[in-house]
Amino acid sequence: MSTDDGSPAGEGGAPRLGRRPSTTQAELSHVALTLFAERGFDDTTVDDIAAAAGIGRRTFFRYFASKNDLPWGDFDAQLDRMRAYLDSLPDDLPLMDAVCASVIEFNRIPPEEVPWHRQRMRLLLGVPALLAHSTLRFQAWRDVVAEYAARRLGVPADSLEPQALAWTMLGIALAAYEQWLVHEDADLTELLESALRMLGERFAS
Repeated sequence: MSTDDGSPAGEGGAPRLGRRPSTTQAELSHVALTLFAERGFDDTTVDDIAAAAGIGRRTFFRYFASKNDLPWGDFDAQLDRMRAYLDSLPDDLPLMDAVCASVIEFNRIPPEEVPWHRQRMRLLLGVPALLAHSTLRFQAWRDVVAEYAARRLGVPADSLEPQALAWTMLGIALAAYEQWLVHEDADLTELLESALRMLGERFAS
């Protein structure tokens, strides 16, 4: 039995005492990441996560459409912020500079979130059950880059130049993430900046 908001209830419908229910996507994502690390992604259920978070199954689905969405956290909101960041840049800023800056800003992680983000990316890049879902999320990310590039270039978003740029930026980001996950002392921002600088030098030459 659960209360109207989906949180566990005891006899008479009174909420149980115990762990404070998780009420944000970030908190619920952290609970899930902890369970995935302990039990494995495939062996952790939505009911396990909801119980550990102190909420009901119905409340869980108010925050995430599926278990596969949990490692992504508030990804849609992050994409909205990326669009807003790109739109805030002056149009006389070179296109590559603008896109490179947005990639770095999108992947800038608060220090307290770094351990969680490492867990998150290990799942997204290493769990077979998540790969198909990750493809959809990566496409949504590429769409943001391609739409911005298309506006700057005056061409359709599905034409070659915007799509090539979007795929290139995604490839660089994933390459940086792979290095970041292998080297515990690596700084993600520095890896991204190095890879993007290398790209610019190669094109310039």
